Amino acid sequence: MLNPKRTVAELKELRALTADENGAQRVAFTETWSRARGWFREKLQALPIEIHSDSAGNVWATLSGKSERSLLIGGHIDSVPNGGWLDGCLNLLAGVEILRRINEQYDGKPPVTVRLVDWADEEGARFGKSLFGSSACSGNLDLEEARTLIDKDGIRLPDALKKVGIDLEQAKESGDELKNAAAYIELHIEQGPVLLDLGLPLGAVLGTFGVERHAITFRGQAAHSGSTPMNVRKDAFLAAAKMSPEIYRIAATHGGVCTIGSCTTKPGIVTSVVEECRITLDQRHLDAAGLSKLLADAKQTSQKFAQEGKVGVDWERIWQIEPVLFDPHLIDLCSQAIEETCGKTYRLPSGPLHDAAEVARAGIPTVMMFVQSLHGISHNKIEDTKEEHLELCVTAFDKLAEKALQSIA
Repeated sequence: MLNPKRTVAELKELRALTADENGAQRVAFTETWSRARGWFREKLQALPIEIHSDSAGNVWATLSGKSERSLLIGGHIDSVPNGGWLDGCLNLLAGVEILRRINEQYDGKPPVTVRLVDWADEEGARFGKSLFGSSACSGNLDLEEARTLIDKDGIRLPDALKKVGIDLEQAKESGDELKNAAAYIELHIEQGPVLLDLGLPLGAVLGTFGVERHAITFRGQAAHSGSTPMNVRKDAFLAAAKMSPEIYRIAATHGGVCTIGSCTTKPGIVTSVVEECRITLDQRHLDAAGLSKLLADAKQTSQKFAQEGKVGVDWERIWQIEPVLFDPHLIDLCSQAIEETCGKTYRLPSGPLHDAAEVARAGIPTVMMFVQSLHGISHNKIEDTKEEHLELCVTAFDKLAEKALQSIA
């Protein structure tokens, strides 16, 4: 029998084991992360399952069924430094409870194989590259880039991986794990305020935003701040500053979200007009055409402000990923499971990326379920969700698992 209260108790147990007064400390490829994974394996020992790590360091727990076709349930136990107590691990521990229920209901032999996966380094907190394990599994990991990643202490990613038994050069071999996958489901805290503002505990996720991330550099001319008249200045900062309200107008026009996240100036002294100003722009949209319009408008307006200020402007792409839409049938099943659990559902996109996006990019039917986040806050020690909502999400996620299982059987 499903016991959502047990999931909540186990989440608290994990928090006590791997968090301090500043929050969760389960950063991937660290001792605390390894300890958390050992604890996770202990929770599965009572079940008749096979557990192993693949070549990318993802941990798979498999309950064999009458068919090799498999339902995948995914999550991640790693966290950001000083992170919240629910991000990632809620998915896994709800999955453990679902495996218990399925094993009991089907006497250890469900109609299809059910697999729970703990993806390695979803957060990318240590090396700055998210979705390591799932992107390796999907075949989308850029090995050339991964070889160059270094943490704040100067340790290379390949060396950190080697310490935990992972050979970066073989990481993509983990794709073999997906050969019988027929559906993938993932539960996650929303990490935003949408469900909170609507007063709803749960939502079905339509997909993950596509992202365009660029550095925009305006190039003017340094000049003495005391002797240079305002009307003859070539002020790179003035042109860059005009972009701030403009990206809000662009987002209001096309939908999606736009964020200027950083701003640096040269020479960066109080007695000089700014010669060079570099800002970073993050743009996200669920629709590929909408994302393209966000980018095109931002480029056009940057050129306009550069011309007005008699400065130059250059664009450099930092990163890009296309929008990922989840499976319509599974979205319907997710909505049904939520309605059966709490009477009302809502469909919303995910702004943050998740491992589910990589699984979907591998061609496997995928859906996510969100549970409300208090304060709309995540990646923070104050991250929280009402216990009653945690119990509801385990119940609804279990209903989704059963519906997905029956649909692929």
